[in-house]
Amino acid sequence: MSLDDWVLSLQHTLDRSVRRFRRGEAPAITQRRLLIVQIDGLSRAVLERGIDTRRMPFLKSILKHYGYMIEPMSVGLPTSTPAFQMAAMYGVRPDIPGFHYFNRERQSDIHFPRPGHAAWVEEKLASGRRGIVHGGSTYGCVFTGGADNNFFSFTSLTKPSGRGILSALSPFVVVAWVLVKNTALSVGELSRAVVRFIAHPRMMRRGWRWTTMKIGMSVWVRGFFTMAVSRDLYAGTPAIYVNYLNYDVAAHAFGPRSVQAMQALQDVDRALHQLWRVMRRVPEHRYDFYVLSDHGQAGCTPYRDVCKGQRLERWIFDQFLHPAGADEPEARARSGLAQGIQARRRGTTGLFQQFLNYIEEDFLRRGDPEAYERGGVRVISAGPNAFLYVLDQKTPLDIDALERRYPALPEKLSQSRGIGFVFARSPDGPVCFWRGERLQLHEMRPGPFAARPDAAIVVNSVADLMRMPSAGDLVIYGNDSTQGTVSYIPERGAHAGPSSEEMNTFVVRPGHVNLPLPLIHPIQLYPHFIQYQQASQ
Repeated sequence: MSLDDWVLSLQHTLDRSVRRFRRGEAPAITQRRLLIVQIDGLSRAVLERGIDTRRMPFLKSILKHYGYMIEPMSVGLPTSTPAFQMAAMYGVRPDIPGFHYFNRERQSDIHFPRPGHAAWVEEKLASGRRGIVHGGSTYGCVFTGGADNNFFSFTSLTKPSGRGILSALSPFVVVAWVLVKNTALSVGELSRAVVRFIAHPRMMRRGWRWTTMKIGMSVWVRGFFTMAVSRDLYAGTPAIYVNYLNYDVAAHAFGPRSVQAMQALQDVDRALHQLWRVMRRVPEHRYDFYVLSDHGQAGCTPYRDVCKGQRLERWIFDQFLHPAGADEPEARARSGLAQGIQARRRGTTGLFQQFLNYIEEDFLRRGDPEAYERGGVRVISAGPNAFLYVLDQKTPLDIDALERRYPALPEKLSQSRGIGFVFARSPDGPVCFWRGERLQLHEMRPGPFAARPDAAIVVNSVADLMRMPSAGDLVIYGNDSTQGTVSYIPERGAHAGPSSEEMNTFVVRPGHVNLPLPLIHPIQLYPHFIQYQQASQ
């Protein structure tokens, strides 16, 4: 028995004692229970590479020896975590066009994980619907899925939920062990990093960044999530959804097939193995174990590298909309940023705030929110995607109305360096501008996607995106530009776009269950997963 197993056994004994005073009897052995593990940002192609190169020996083992199956899944557009989880957790087609966008109803930006934004979106889009994690636990997700207990979810990032004082005291043994174990692992990682930097001084700057990310995500966050989920498994929690973030973080920083990303994937595989061992020790709880991904990532070049340090959201104004002016952004951009900073400072303090600052600065760049507004037009860069909004309209403009205001703007944009697809609306469906050509998209006329085997799915996904009220009047993508895939924020791995790497993921399922196939949108997962809730009623 490993030390982790011994600690969990001791914790389980303590939990039973606490339950006698507060929680009642242990869970009844009746229905099957649900465990979903999401590997954030992992495409099906990289999953297969990880299995083939022995980065994921545990996953390979259960596929070979325990009857588990990989089912291909297309996740639709945008290829981002909030849209995926809203569809899978609540069964709704979400109005979430990206990680950062403008909401006309609020007349302000939505930018995950700014305080309160995910909570507002979840309440707005999922109100009255039962989530697939109702009565259970979520870890590392954007939304709660209806869970009673959630930690590190964007909806309550500064106010994690719990079940009272006794619940806070109950996991004392696990928390204490996580602190001791992760401190020791962190010291080990730092020691190895110092040795590497002494041997290779030129690696220091890039190496320190990777070391801090690995300690934060692969040691502390992954370690805590794994132990917390293990405790839930022993306790018989009816539904658990855990999202491992470390591969996605490494892929953004270094690329989806980089050494660092593949190392992070190997760490996740070890966590999967630990959860599997715990699940096998409590067969009376009858857990069904799923592994899935919300989107993939495409290797990319930052726009600033392609265009000599320029920023897309400013360049559009200077080049096309207000070429003679260099006036200041309007008050909304300045006051919105200031209010966001003040709200963030009021909401959290101390060590946890320092961690939030690290996340925001390194991954979300809150010091520069990459949104720009002038003359009643707002442009937001959100990854390999950007949105252009005409603010004096309560509903999105179609292509004819937009071009009456800004003649030939989408055509000119699509011919520009670092820009691939430009999408707009029309009464006949989505319009695509690509390298100066205007194309009316249809399943039978897939335009630039004609060579892809999933062309019809891509076209339908574009149509879904352009039906979202919060998508821009123009949606700009850096995919398939003349410079390859380009991201409008500084990153080496990107997602939100329609590339095959981003759209095509997977679900690993137990052999005895059947999924609704083919999986062409995450909304199809909801009827399957909600059955676990219905069985427990």
